[in-house]
Amino acid sequence: MEVVVASSSVDAGIGCWEIQTGAEQHRYKSCASPPHGLVCVGQRFLASSQLRVPSSSSGSILYWSWSKPQAEVKSFPEEPIKALAANREGTYIVGGSVSGDIFLWEVASGRQLRKWHAHYRAVNCLVFSDDDSLLISGSEDGSVRVWSLFMIFDDVRQKQADHLYEHNFSGHTLPVTDLVTGYGGCNAIIVSASEDRTCKVWSLSKGKLLRNIVFPSVIDAIALDPGEHVFYAGSRDGKIYIAALNAESTSNKKYGLHIINSLSNHSKVVTCLAYCASGNLLISGSEDGIIRVWDAKTHNIVRLFKHAKGPVNNILVVRQEVYFNSRPRPFSQASSRRHGSLVPPPLDKHAAYPTDGDVNVKAVIGLQSTCRKSMDDSYLSSHVINNQIKELQQQCSSAAAEMEMERVKLDCRRSMQMVQQWKKMYENLHQFCVNELLDGDQAAISDGNPP
Repeated sequence: MEVVVASSSVDAGIGCWEIQTGAEQHRYKSCASPPHGLVCVGQRFLASSQLRVPSSSSGSILYWSWSKPQAEVKSFPEEPIKALAANREGTYIVGGSVSGDIFLWEVASGRQLRKWHAHYRAVNCLVFSDDDSLLISGSEDGSVRVWSLFMIFDDVRQKQADHLYEHNFSGHTLPVTDLVTGYGGCNAIIVSASEDRTCKVWSLSKGKLLRNIVFPSVIDAIALDPGEHVFYAGSRDGKIYIAALNAESTSNKKYGLHIINSLSNHSKVVTCLAYCASGNLLISGSEDGIIRVWDAKTHNIVRLFKHAKGPVNNILVVRQEVYFNSRPRPFSQASSRRHGSLVPPPLDKHAAYPTDGDVNVKAVIGLQSTCRKSMDDSYLSSHVINNQIKELQQQCSSAAAEMEMERVKLDCRRSMQMVQQWKKMYENLHQFCVNELLDGDQAAISDGNPP
């Protein structure tokens, strides 16, 4: 069972509704989030950046547990944060600042693990790749940059590299307004939207532009069809355009190349979009304060939600049985006693790591494993290393960081082995198909029929 979670740029709180019944589940108070400033962290709580005044020199990040309407933890970062993102497991929160810096915090402890200058202007949006190995950022400077967490945590490679980013996509001429990424990790596609009225499709594996689509109006929000056949683009003229991603597409002459249809019901700007894959539903939010749930197949509206007041600027789709009925363990006893809830401590304002080049920084990069080989040697070795890490951390040993790096290397070697296995399977399958075609042609010739 999924719920829709929505916030506003004015102090209207956060609303939460069940998609199927339309019943309001929860309402959380005191939230004025910027676009892309609301995130669900690791199936445990909501986090939102706060910019009461866009030009303000200060800001905060608030945490809400699912069971209480008031914000329970308040953090004050070094500078105002606009965009927020969290990895799938909820171990890290990443924030993009108004100056162009990106901050990375460890959720459980609140420690600031990394900070780097990512863009020349404010970071508008952040998104992790589906395997959590890459972070993609979009900025007011018009650029889209791809960051590898391996590089971010590797001080040696940073000193040797000319720049930190893996890719710098600079095709937009005006600020980037939204980003989505497909499936496939480093082989996925990225779709970016901009105030220049274009959406661009980028290839992570090739590092180049695949498709440029010009829209009749500025696009502020995009959502990707799970099958990656189309994407939806919410525009400032109140329409939601449907654009094709496949190579051969039938364009609608009314809208332009690659735009195949549109949905129209909002009376004002469409500010945010989300996709509910289980129900094949598209959810849209607008400055008119209405959240609409669309059947992606019939393009009919199946449900409407009304926000308390003001425009809607963020939408999340959350599985209710995971987030609302579960009872996760507290992050720490001190945090639990102080706040009486299951939310982590506040985020550090300043860096918890040395700034003079010392590489003894404890940081673990948790990558989402796509396939696991049960109980083989490398799997057992990984568990042995994990146990050693925990023992060393309990002893406050500086060797823990080195052990964790060894674990990452082991996981990398195991992943490379899996890649080689898949390549071999592909080559065998390809050779089989070629042989079948040749045998078929030979049989046709033997029967006196042309191939």
